[in-house]
Amino acid sequence: MNRRLAGGVAAGLAAALVLAACGGDDEESSPSGGSTAQGGLTPVKLQLQWFTQAQFAGYIAARDLGYYEDAGLDVEILEGGTDIVPQTVLAQGEADFAIAWVPKALASREQGAAITDIAQIFQRSGTLQVSFADSGITGPADLKGKKVGNWGFGNEYELFAGMTQAGLDPASDVELVQQQFDMNALLAGDIDAAQAMSYNEYAQVLEAVNPDTGELYQPEDFTVIDWNDVGTAMLQDAIWASEERLESDPAYRETAVKFVEASIRGWVHCRDNPQECRDLVVASGSRLGNSHQLWQMNEINKLVWPSPDGIGVIDQAAWDQTVEIAKGTKNADGATVLTGDPEGLAFTNDYVEQALENLRADGVDVVGDGFTPIEVVLEEGGV
Repeated sequence: MNRRLAGGVAAGLAAALVLAACGGDDEESSPSGGSTAQGGLTPVKLQLQWFTQAQFAGYIAARDLGYYEDAGLDVEILEGGTDIVPQTVLAQGEADFAIAWVPKALASREQGAAITDIAQIFQRSGTLQVSFADSGITGPADLKGKKVGNWGFGNEYELFAGMTQAGLDPASDVELVQQQFDMNALLAGDIDAAQAMSYNEYAQVLEAVNPDTGELYQPEDFTVIDWNDVGTAMLQDAIWASEERLESDPAYRETAVKFVEASIRGWVHCRDNPQECRDLVVASGSRLGNSHQLWQMNEINKLVWPSPDGIGVIDQAAWDQTVEIAKGTKNADGATVLTGDPEGLAFTNDYVEQALENLRADGVDVVGDGFTPIEVVLEEGGV
């Protein structure tokens, strides 16, 4: 494990970090607003965007395997939920870092939340639209005249962009149905196409019993629209930091590098040890079962690896696509996610590049070219 302190963020930040190191002999500034005695751990709060599950396995592993502690951090992971907006928690100073989808965070940013994407952990979108194979739905154009489920809350824009690209008006050419965060409506035949995450809801249909066979449903029983293939995918899970503190607090900038570096160590470990990370997630209080969590860990790894430029690096083309979709795609009410281009420091690669430099120096594979998914056998109900 790497037990040294991370270096400067980039050449332009080196002087600020020197000032941080010289700030005092007895205590140092904490990103949570307090201080720690010399040699102690800096307290950090991380706000997740959903309940404890393998979607956040890298952070759980970094905490439980001591990577954060090795970096001099005492990280408290705050569970998310239906009524928690992680980027708002961050902007209000109730957390030091947060995990959020890029379009949702940018929408909050446009409304005044001073936050910055400092590491784009997920390289690909995990959002799907799932239908029964006999529905005739194989692409966005086939949704015309169908009952189309979606969760709303900013999760629908890849779907709406895909339909718009196919020449459909989401407000009139389909029947939009407010979908719960499960697949019950699809399985009951109440909707023709359901929104799903590859790592969660899609597994739910494969964990259900097909009444015609008495066995679990199989992938061939369904058709899947993958927005990565359609070309309307948007960036999802990223590490967000306080823009104001990045600009004003040298200690916070240094902590940001340490936090990203240790988090990446956790994600690398989960790439190479999916079963162990599944166990860590389950032990952390996941509400989902063992086989479901192993499926999720495997699917999450597919969204992260390989990372051609290094895990966490924000790809300009993918960022631009996300912003263009957020500006140009209207929802059923005629509103877009963004009204214009993000202003200020919406994202920066400075911190993740420094973290990757440190990791490469330690011989850590931060690209994952050799990553191979494992085979996961789902059980009924995901147990």
